[in-house]
Amino acid sequence: MLELDCRGQTCPAPVIELARHVSDVEVGGLLAVVATDVAARVDVPAWCRMTGQEYVGEQRADDGLPRYVVRRLR
Repeated sequence: MLELDCRGQTCPAPVIELARHVSDVEVGGLLAVVATDVAARVDVPAWCRMTGQEYVGEQRADDGLPRYVVRRLR
C-alpha cells in the first residue's frame, strides 16, 4: 500500500495529493492518505465517488492519526 503523508496540509491539499498519486499504484492496488485536516474525512470519500475509485475506509496510522484508504479501480 502506498501511503501519502499529508500531515499538516489543509484542504484541498490531501485530495490533490491523492489525485496526483493514484496512478502510482496498479489497478486493484491500495493507497492511503494520512491527514491531520478534518475535512479529509469527507473529502476523500467524495473524491472516490466522483472519480470512480473505491473508498475502503478509515484506519489509524501508527501515530494515531486517521488514514483514509482508497482502492484504485481505473
